Amino acid sequence: MYFLSFSARRLLTAALSAAVIAAAAGPSFCKEKEKDDAPINIEADRMVSQEAKNSVVFIGNVDASQGKITIRADEMTVHYEESEGGGKKEADKSGRGKSKVKRLICIGNVQVTQEDWLGTGERMDYYADERKVVLSGNAKASEGQNMVSSDIITYYLDEKRSIFEQDKTKPGRVKATIQQN
Repeated sequence: MYFLSFSARRLLTAALSAAVIAAAAGPSFCKEKEKDDAPINIEADRMVSQEAKNSVVFIGNVDASQGKITIRADEMTVHYEESEGGGKKEADKSGRGKSKVKRLICIGNVQVTQEDWLGTGERMDYYADERKVVLSGNAKASEGQNMVSSDIITYYLDEKRSIFEQDKTKPGRVKATIQQN
């Protein structure tokens, strides 16, 4: 695990807390939301902080978790914006500046799990402003023996609504397997 500077830890705590929860809260298969203050653990082979671009990139065997939620991918990029107030960084109760996640992008062998719910794909995008998660590239969502697969799975967090669609340029259809007791 990488040991981060104070500002990088602050950024990742703010950014990934929201992103990991939102991404994994995914389709209605999920049973409960994790608390924002639960510790976040991130491991990767490499980390690149790009402060000028307001982003942090984790590369190689990325494993991010918070409570019962885990995201694994080959690469994870967190895009964030700094909160500002009166020309200075807005501070939270601890006196530290705040960062807000704008977008989270996971690429390559993406797996999102929470208990027995599993979402997979070649890419995952989380859009904070829209509170939307998109799994793409042979995307699948399963809970137990129930499974839905398509090229793209879009989940709207506030609406608890999922859309499963196929890439119209490729052959194939959305497939679902629903086990009955």
